[in-house]
Amino acid sequence: MALSEFELIGRFFGAPAAAGAGAARPDVLLGIGDDGAILRPPVGHDLVAVTDTIIEGVHFPVGCPAASIGHRALAVNLSDVAAMGAVPAWALLSLTLPQADEAWLQAFASGFGRLAREHQVALAGGDTTGGALAVTVQVLGFVPAGGGLRRAGGAPGDWVFVSGTPGDAAAGLALEMGASGPGGLDEAWLRDRFLFPTPRVGLGRLLNGLASACIDVSDGLLGDLGKLAAASGCGAEVDLTRLPLSPALIRLLGAEKALERALAGGDDYELCFTVPDRRLVEAQELLAAQPAPTRCIGRLASGSDVKLQRAGSVMDFAHAGFDHFAR
Repeated sequence: MALSEFELIGRFFGAPAAAGAGAARPDVLLGIGDDGAILRPPVGHDLVAVTDTIIEGVHFPVGCPAASIGHRALAVNLSDVAAMGAVPAWALLSLTLPQADEAWLQAFASGFGRLAREHQVALAGGDTTGGALAVTVQVLGFVPAGGGLRRAGGAPGDWVFVSGTPGDAAAGLALEMGASGPGGLDEAWLRDRFLFPTPRVGLGRLLNGLASACIDVSDGLLGDLGKLAAASGCGAEVDLTRLPLSPALIRLLGAEKALERALAGGDDYELCFTVPDRRLVEAQELLAAQPAPTRCIGRLASGSDVKLQRAGSVMDFAHAGFDHFAR
């Protein structure tokens, strides 16, 4: 017998022990089951709200594992929260389904709920409806009053850093869509970077008060750095020899193609951030102790261009990042 909307919510998301329920938090005064949630932000903090939609055939391939879809739907929002230097607390989930398939829902809820509990995020409400597969998540969190990170705030001379190894997720997506791959551990690593990205929430919290500007890398490193630089009224200079590339990506594509993928590929959900020169040593010491690897790749500069340099030469690479409405 097909599940009703209310049975679906109760079984997979509503009960405390449900796979997709997320973390239990005392600041959820009223959660799933009513017309709205009542939440209590901590005193002396500002609220941060982010939202993202992922759609089958646009943000993930048809047939993508349900656990990955659940994980990614939350991870892309947690990455935005991380870029704001915020603490995530509550999520709202709107799920559009072509049918209420119980096995699919169990896997989806498990992927969503596991990541929610890892980051102490409570699922406080949402909606379900019938239609083409799409997932919208809103995450709410908080920062100390007057705090938080922004894209604006950088200045010429600030050092540019990036976490992780950009380009891996884009290569993983290509493999998921049928590109030939190496098999073995390299292919598994690259696919996993797309299917189950790691939002850098802990790193974002560390950067709050340390970084001068921050953005999450979702549409391609070069394009997103350009957005940060523009918001800060700067240009940027990137040393391509310092760009962190994973061995798996290099073995798959070769060094030059790996470099291009790292600059232009999307879906990394890493952080690109800037640090003032006067705080560089302090930042390097703090970052060295973090589980998320980070690398300094250049500096902000006067002007408005993002320049790519290698061995003293300026390289030509035109890519503005992903745009849903570009033609």
